Amino acid sequence: MALVFIFIMGVANFAMHKAVLESGHPMLAQLPSIFRSPGGKVSMIVEFLMLLGTMLVVANGASQWVWGYVAYSAMNALSAWLILSQRI
Repeated sequence: MALVFIFIMGVANFAMHKAVLESGHPMLAQLPSIFRSPGGKVSMIVEFLMLLGTMLVVANGASQWVWGYVAYSAMNALSAWLILSQRI
C-alpha cells in the first residue's frame, strides 16, 4: 500500500514539476542551463531518481521513508503553488 501511495505522490510531483518548468517564471532563468534545457529533462531525471530511490527503500522494508517523501511532496506542492500563482 505504501508503494502505491508513493507512486501517486510521484505522479503528482512530476505534474507539478512540469507545470513549473512550462510556466516561464522569471526565477527559472536563475537555474543552471543544464536543468532548463532541453525541456528540463535533467531535472525530470532527478525527480525520477528521487521517486525510484524512495520506492526501492520502502520496498525493502524501510517504511519510515514514506514520511520523508510526504514531506518532500508537500514542499514541492507549496513551491509549485507559490510559483504558479505568481506569489513569488
